[in-house]
Amino acid sequence: MAAVLVVIVSSALDLELESVALLGGALGAVVALVPDRTPLVRLGGFAAGFVAAWIGYVVRAALLPDTAGGRAVAVGLVVLLCVGITAASMNRLPLWTTLLGTAALSGAYEFTFAAAPPELASTSVSTATTLLFNVAVGFLAAALVAPSPRPEGATGHRSSAPSDDSTKTSGTPRTPKKTSADSGDSKLDDFMMEKTK
Repeated sequence: MAAVLVVIVSSALDLELESVALLGGALGAVVALVPDRTPLVRLGGFAAGFVAAWIGYVVRAALLPDTAGGRAVAVGLVVLLCVGITAASMNRLPLWTTLLGTAALSGAYEFTFAAAPPELASTSVSTATTLLFNVAVGFLAAALVAPSPRPEGATGHRSSAPSDDSTKTSGTPRTPKKTSADSGDSKLDDFMMEKTK
C-alpha cells in the first residue's frame, strides 16, 4: 500500500518517484521485517552497502574501462567492500544488510549509469535520493505492522529448566515435558548458533 500511495502522490505532485517505488518500498520493508538485530543496525548495514555500491560506480566511471572485465572488477570490489564492512564491524553489521543496500542501488541505477557514465555526479544523486525516500516509506510502513520483537534469547520453545512455579505442593520439582517439536527447535537453535560463531 505504501508504494501505491507513493506512486499516486508522486504523480499528482510531479515528484518522479515512480521509477523505484516498488523496489524501494519492498527493500525498506525487508529491512524492517527481518528479525535480525535492531532496526538501527539493519539500517546502518543497508546504508553501508549503499555507499559501497556508490563507490563501485565511482571507480567504474573514473578508472575502469566500460567492458565486461571492468564491470567484473567493480562487482568484485563492491562485494569485497561489503565483506570488509561486516568484518570491520565484527559482524555487528550483518552481511545480508550490506549486500541488500548494494543490490538496492545497483538495481535502481545500473541502466541510468550505463546510458551516461560521465553524468555520474548528477544522475547518481537523483537516483539515490529517489530510492532512499522509497526505502524510508517502505521501512516505516512495514515497521508499523511488524510483529513485536521477541526478548533476547527467546527461541519459541519451552525451556528445559523448571520455573519457580513448577513445583508440586509436595516440594518435588516438576520438569516440563519435552515434545518432539521442542527438541527439533532446540537442535535448530544450536545449529544456527554454531554457524554464526
